[in-house]
Amino acid sequence: MALDQTFVGRTYPPTDPYEVGREKIREFAEAIGDANPVYTDVEAAKALGHPDVIAPPTFVFALTYKAAAQVVTDPQLGLDFSRVVHGDQKFAYRRPVRAGDRLTVTSSIASIKSLAGNDILDIRGEVHDETGELVVTDTIKLVARAAGDGE
Repeated sequence: MALDQTFVGRTYPPTDPYEVGREKIREFAEAIGDANPVYTDVEAAKALGHPDVIAPPTFVFALTYKAAAQVVTDPQLGLDFSRVVHGDQKFAYRRPVRAGDRLTVTSSIASIKSLAGNDILDIRGEVHDETGELVVTDTIKLVARAAGDGE
């Protein structure tokens, strides 16, 4: 059954604030194999005009993924998560994520499409800092595969 188009535009409550720590940034950079010193060395980051170390661009996925869970587990939406595959991911930055940021994420359903029986769901996650400034917008595309013959 196709997802209900009236859910487009639905916004979910913001997440609790997440404080970005230097150690979390360092661990993430190490895990993805990125040795850029702006992720681990305060002086290297300051030399490039940042007040503290910054996070690699995909760091916020850990936050936006959790926030998107509000959407995919919404019983009213009726998404069968057992059929979902990750289709795409995009980040649109206003500024880098920095150590010391306290970030919240507000998720909303940006679009719902149906193609060949598959539901394609775009979830927008807007990441704001403690002052309310938009830091980054993350868009996650999920594809709920159509049930095959005999399922």
